[in-house]
Amino acid sequence: MPRVIRALLADDEPIVRVGVNAILGSDEGIEVVAEAADGAQAVEQARRVRPDVALLDVRMPGLDGLAAASEIRRIVPETAVIILTTFGESSYIQRALTGGASGFLLKTSGPRELISAVRAVAGGAAYLSPWVAKYVISQMRTTGYPEPPGRGNWWHGSPAGSAMCWACSARACPMRRSPPGCTLSKAR
Repeated sequence: MPRVIRALLADDEPIVRVGVNAILGSDEGIEVVAEAADGAQAVEQARRVRPDVALLDVRMPGLDGLAAASEIRRIVPETAVIILTTFGESSYIQRALTGGASGFLLKTSGPRELISAVRAVAGGAAYLSPWVAKYVISQMRTTGYPEPPGRGNWWHGSPAGSAMCWACSARACPMRRSPPGCTLSKAR
């Protein structure tokens, strides 16, 4: 029998947690093993149960989901993080990906997409909602590969960046170059 993906779900709205839990519970390969109503609880639950995947809302009381994502990746690096939110602002996307999130999914997504995202990041891949992917591609076309001071290449240093580079390299990257920090393009 295949291994069950253990998930942590953090959202400050109980009705959202119930709904997402029901969607994930409809897949026999995914089990929600912990829930949290804020970022600090999410970090503590991640430390305690060590889930395969943590799904975090952005706007939560106290510690927000973006800060919680960074902290979870620091203390439980084997846990993949998906930001699951209503808010697709560019600053949130960049903070999530630079903070180590492997996925960014909008709450307008359907149940199958949610399950696909969980399965993808649990398997070591990245998952971006189509609108988020469109933004990231637009940024790459407009600005290339931005390199903030002291941070290295923000896009290719992230789990999502590595997967995206592999995907675009497979189709001939529109940037026509292989970024130096990309591990997947070197593996081709």
